Amino acid sequence: MAQEKLFVGNDVSKELVDAAIWPTGESLQVRNDRDGWRELIRWLRRLPVEAIGIEASGGYERGLLRALLDAGLPARLVNPLRVRQFAKACGIMAKNDRLDAVAIARFIAIVPVHAVERSRTIEALAELVTARHQLTDELARAKNQAEHGGQAVVARLAKRRILRLKADIVVLDKAIAQAVAADARLAHKNALMRTVPGVGPVFAHSLLALMPELGSLTNRQAASLLGVAPFDFESGAFKGERKIFGGRRNLRDVAYMAAMVACSCNPVFKAFSDRLRAAGKRPKVAIVAVMRKLITTLNAMIRDNRPWQPT
Repeated sequence: MAQEKLFVGNDVSKELVDAAIWPTGESLQVRNDRDGWRELIRWLRRLPVEAIGIEASGGYERGLLRALLDAGLPARLVNPLRVRQFAKACGIMAKNDRLDAVAIARFIAIVPVHAVERSRTIEALAELVTARHQLTDELARAKNQAEHGGQAVVARLAKRRILRLKADIVVLDKAIAQAVAADARLAHKNALMRTVPGVGPVFAHSLLALMPELGSLTNRQAASLLGVAPFDFESGAFKGERKIFGGRRNLRDVAYMAAMVACSCNPVFKAFSDRLRAAGKRPKVAIVAVMRKLITTLNAMIRDNRPWQPT
């Protein structure tokens, strides 16, 4: 008799990890530290585990994810929103850590989820790039506060914070450039992407860190991961406009700026945008189309190992 496949869900908080097995319902709670991870791994090794799901938890999941991958276990990183929607669709309205772990296990048992590819170089680069994105967001808030603050002391403190943030961003830019240059594969991909007029270091480095799959994807997959693939919005006789959603938001924000630059300095993308605008497409629809064309172009370039060719 064939052994039943088991799927494990892990709900991770700052202090604890709640693990549950589907379909047996067996569960375990451990501390979210090295000792707890070792205990969890020993527990998992005795089971015929098909996949282990971990919900992204704002960084609290990173240590456990690294431990599972180091142990050679089949880890999957899942989107919390998708899991919650799945749980509601299954009739699970209550919410606690144990139920969340069960929902994650059921989710990976039914919904295809890609295995996490381990690369310490990419992990380190992603940490630097994410920190830079966070600082640029904070910089934008500080600029707004400096411009609109009614009290002089508030504006003065905001201006001081702006100078500090700008200096920190420069430090991170240097660290990111050094990390890319130190890895021959990343440096080569970076050089290929930078041959495209409009693709600067921020966008190229963001792609290397946050979309390492680029070059191994179909055009549809690349656009979907960026969140610029249009999806039908229809029901019966109703024919709504196609919509974009999902994807990797931090990356999409950077891609938006790159597309804006490409529309002004890259003749190919400018002509493409102009054709869409002349055909009556709204400005935002046109810029999303440019983003989609840009990411699929970069995906093809890396896949074929070829630099930018305007033709």
